[in-house]
Amino acid sequence: MEKNDKKNKFNAFISSAGKTAKDIFESTVQAVDQNDDGKFDLTDVSVIAGAVGNATRKGAMAVADSIEENARKLEFKTLRPIFTTTLDETEFLMPKFIRLGIRDKRHMESEVCKGSIGHIDTLKGNDLVNIYQDSVDAFRLKFIPDMNSEFYYIDPSDRDCYIALDDYFNYLKIARVTELQTIAQALGAKYFKITYKEEKTSFSDQKLKSHMKTVASIDADHHHAEKEYSKVEIAAEMSFPGHEPIKPELKYLQNDPSIQSLVAMRLNENSPLLEQKFTIHLSHTSGLKEKDAAKIDTILKGLKCSGNATVESEARNESRRVLEYDVKF
Repeated sequence: MEKNDKKNKFNAFISSAGKTAKDIFESTVQAVDQNDDGKFDLTDVSVIAGAVGNATRKGAMAVADSIEENARKLEFKTLRPIFTTTLDETEFLMPKFIRLGIRDKRHMESEVCKGSIGHIDTLKGNDLVNIYQDSVDAFRLKFIPDMNSEFYYIDPSDRDCYIALDDYFNYLKIARVTELQTIAQALGAKYFKITYKEEKTSFSDQKLKSHMKTVASIDADHHHAEKEYSKVEIAAEMSFPGHEPIKPELKYLQNDPSIQSLVAMRLNENSPLLEQKFTIHLSHTSGLKEKDAAKIDTILKGLKCSGNATVESEARNESRRVLEYDVKF
């Protein structure tokens, strides 16, 4: 009896298993039966292959799009174009030294640079902003004396004005002489003279050593107190009838302490000023220091367009130039 029960249970299990297998098979056929004919045949295989092919193509297209986008990002990072929207970004600041020119071949043909108004070059760690001449207006800048030069440096008194590099030091010299003349006129001077002097170049620190013998021998070193000049010229000289002083408009010399003192004393009615003479060092009011000049030379050298003199040497020369100002009221 026990053996018959076990046999019956076993037969029931096999029957159940067979039904389950059948259900699974029918479900599988239904899943792969792509043309709804109740059977799995070559037509279904073709449909499935087509579906797999579409998925593969979509995946390949997605990969291609990703590669293209990465390529665009790399090209953008390399060419560094500037657009009108770039100028409004908080992290974008116009540097002191800029270049004015035309689009080169790479930027002209690049898709990522379409509509650009300039680009940024990096030369030995120094950034150089290139402004395209046909897009100058977008930058809202002024150029002195004109836009016919290639390189410009910022005007020390005007953040939106750039001076041609070749004319930079000479332009500022004339501008300060003109301003000193305007100051004299505004303050009611009867006479003024501006003398331009340039110290002679020295290649060593000369000392005069004198031996003085009294009770004991004493050695004393004396530096030259008298400066020698390689160039001295009258930059401006003029006489006026004189009048009551008015406050002058200061630009390049607004932070010079000697000028500030002159204006304050002349406008003080309780202690009228009759005459004053002082010296203005041009390097103190020049915006181009030797450290910045050295960076510019590095950029120019990287571009292979260095001239017959270095900007650093000219900045060093500026430290030897002075204006002597003599004004009488």
